[in-house]
Amino acid sequence: MSVRPVGGARPAAGAVTNPPDPGIVSYPFPTLPDYLAPGLALVFVGINPGLYSVQRGHHFARPTNRFWPALSRSALSAPIRAALGRERLVPEDDRALLAFGIGFTNVVKVPSRQASDLRARDFAEWAPRLRERLRAYEPAVACFQGITGWRGFLRYALARPETPAVLGLQPLRLGPTHLFVVPSPSPANANATLEDLIGWLDRLAEFLGSCRPPVWPGVDRGR
Repeated sequence: MSVRPVGGARPAAGAVTNPPDPGIVSYPFPTLPDYLAPGLALVFVGINPGLYSVQRGHHFARPTNRFWPALSRSALSAPIRAALGRERLVPEDDRALLAFGIGFTNVVKVPSRQASDLRARDFAEWAPRLRERLRAYEPAVACFQGITGWRGFLRYALARPETPAVLGLQPLRLGPTHLFVVPSPSPANANATLEDLIGWLDRLAEFLGSCRPPVWPGVDRGR
């Protein structure tokens, strides 16, 4: 099944396929896989895959995206970097982070050249599917990368368009899953510096460390 990026043909309903490997949820069209497993400490939720990242096969793969540099310098990744014996995490580490209790998915699974190409119908179609994935896997925290994706999730998955879209820990929960929003790491987001992004991930690490029962650090989870 061939699916064009946003603006072209739409993927069929029920696009998620049975994962070929534990923790991997794939789709029958060109996009990034989800890295999900039951009981993760944290799932990073991107807006949608960029075409460059889809071509490379890894989340946040564009060299100018600040996700991996910010994560590498944050307190959140400290136990991971200590376990791996290195100071820098890279896009090729995305699947490996499942072993540390961290997964990846997107609000919209259809790729585009840039997030601004998305339309309301894309969020209306895909945000409810994300809601069901989060309900099925029940991570301790789902961390949305940017206000745009979070606003679409509020409107189309939670039916709360009147709720202000703000950064940080949200007053809403999805079952047992806490919802957290950080600035988009995209280079298009000029409102947040790299230091800002690191600071928000540090706040996320602090919140994860305060959860009871403890869910972080997520090292050696036997996955």
